[in-house]
Amino acid sequence: MTRDWYAWHDDYDRAGSSLARRLGEVQRHVRDALDRAPAGPLRAISLCAGQGRDLIPVLADHARRDDVTARLVELDSRNAGIATTAAQDAGLTGVHVVVGDAAQTDAYADLAPADLVLVCGVFGNVSDADIHTTVRHCAALCATGGTVVWTRHRRAPDLVPTICRWFEEEGFAPVAVTAPADRVGVGVHRFLGPPRPLAAGVRMFEFVVPDGEDRARSRM
Repeated sequence: MTRDWYAWHDDYDRAGSSLARRLGEVQRHVRDALDRAPAGPLRAISLCAGQGRDLIPVLADHARRDDVTARLVELDSRNAGIATTAAQDAGLTGVHVVVGDAAQTDAYADLAPADLVLVCGVFGNVSDADIHTTVRHCAALCATGGTVVWTRHRRAPDLVPTICRWFEEEGFAPVAVTAPADRVGVGVHRFLGPPRPLAAGVRMFEFVVPDGEDRARSRM
């Protein structure tokens, strides 16, 4: 049975829920990444963006809001519609929501490499091999000096240390990662490697049975 990812977002509005806590952590790191970004135009991409809650509320009142061109890719048209309305209501003319398959590299071809890459709610719903593949592609999605914010639950078996190692092997430096005791895994890495071309026509991940905490908002 396919989960209703529109209704799934309701947990964001439950105070103290794991999703509400994770959202707060992600938004804090997104704000920090914008704060330290160099002057000038900025690019942001969000894979499986859902209703845009990771990025849009932060941009809405951030000093860099008008510097950002963002693409949010989301398969569920209901969630994408909410994200589009939120961006419009906030006057974020540089934020564009695309209804499409976030797993395809072609969805980002004309915007990568980006200064901010959000991979939130993906790693808990794909195979370990696909996580590794996506991390490798993050080195092409992300500009040198740019930031990737990603999530993965910290229940056993805790894959977060391995994911951190995979990022470091691709030229990323760790910025922050939540502790295992928090159970809400949010990681932040900055890309320090040389620019890489983004391969065309590649599928980075395939969704499996959701694990009950993270979101899987791409084609199953």
